[in-house]
Amino acid sequence: MDQSQTRELQQLDAAHHLHPFNDNAALAKRGTRILTRGEGCYVWDAEGNKLLDAFAGLWCVNIGYGRKELGAVAARQMEQLAYYNSFFMCTTEPTIRLAGKLAELTPGDLNHAFFSNSGSEANDTILRMVRHFWAVQDRPQKNIFIGRNNGYHGSTMAGASLGGMKGMHKQGGLPIPDIHHIDPPFWFADGGDMGEEEYGRVCAKRLEDKILELGPDRVAAFIGEPIMGAIGVYIPPKNYWQEIEKICRKYDVLLVADEVICGFGRTGEWFASQYFGFQPDIMTLAKGITSGYIPLGAVMFNDRVAKVLAERGGELAHGYTYSGHPVCTAVALENIRILEEERIVDRCRDDIGHYLAQRWKELGEHALVGEARIAGMVGALELVPAKPERRFFDERGKVGVICRDIALRNGLILRATNDSMLLSPPLVLSREQVDELFEKAWKSLNETAAALGR
Repeated sequence: MDQSQTRELQQLDAAHHLHPFNDNAALAKRGTRILTRGEGCYVWDAEGNKLLDAFAGLWCVNIGYGRKELGAVAARQMEQLAYYNSFFMCTTEPTIRLAGKLAELTPGDLNHAFFSNSGSEANDTILRMVRHFWAVQDRPQKNIFIGRNNGYHGSTMAGASLGGMKGMHKQGGLPIPDIHHIDPPFWFADGGDMGEEEYGRVCAKRLEDKILELGPDRVAAFIGEPIMGAIGVYIPPKNYWQEIEKICRKYDVLLVADEVICGFGRTGEWFASQYFGFQPDIMTLAKGITSGYIPLGAVMFNDRVAKVLAERGGELAHGYTYSGHPVCTAVALENIRILEEERIVDRCRDDIGHYLAQRWKELGEHALVGEARIAGMVGALELVPAKPERRFFDERGKVGVICRDIALRNGLILRATNDSMLLSPPLVLSREQVDELFEKAWKSLNETAAALGR
């Protein structure tokens, strides 16, 4: 694409397209980056730059770009039956088969799928269905959700309310009623001298304290991302989620694992609840379910919740036009087939994840990095003003943006949140590409330090 075409598209974009999570006025002046092609772990932009995508699009392109099998499956399904709804006592074959496959893959008795278009919609569904679950058991007062400050569960009214992003809450009158938040586990910020297990217990107790404050008869569910991605990849101590599960069981509070980012192999297990060793009652799925090739979300309910909804709930007055869309579910089945047959999740756990972690930890030796944290193939570099002190820059986020933009110029896509550089590459990353990632990241850190006058 020549420069005149690129500029024309940028002008058209500025005139008619409102971008999510952007200052659109500033973006219009700068001009959007237009991506034109993807293959494996790389994407190309309209100016011909080849970029190693160390963020897998938006945490989601698990099997990499350009897998023609997914396009072929979508085309076949479109030709055979492009659409039908799941209302009016109907469904389609790929929708049925995907529900069965998800029941097989997800841990424990998460045997019942409800389909949405995204993780945000899936979490909306969870809020409604959990409140309905308690109401039909004559406990309508048990309707409070507890989430975590700086958690992210989508940007719809319910999703943004369940999440604890204060900046999002400033827009649209959020959070909606009866949603409360506790502080998350983030050792770099508040772990002090505590060991991992002690810190895990201390952070989990925040949930118990909040349940007792609100009243166990009022608290319906606790929702959390096993690893908090959007705020900066906060990886909790290994015992944290096991302690959370004990507390939920003690007070009969449903445990919701938002696996939108971590699901389908990101941690080296199919789901991060398996990585951390806990069993949720409800699970949110999206992103990696189709490797981002087509929109799809799902909620997995366990037998207890599904039985109440089915036997006592009456008509399920909830759903979407595209719930269980046959093209989307067919693509998801093909994506899962590739993950299984090519043993991509196993390779992440047993091979490439270890090598990536080794090289990522080496980046932690850089003078600008206060902590290099990683679990499987999701991680972050915490940029700091002075090692070994655990403190942040006075103006949070400025240095992260500098480093992100420098990395782009060096052919590497990393996401910046505050001053954390976030990692979430396609699971098909090779060892040679890990080395390339390391070299470009180290160079970008050096150039960032130089820009700061270090």
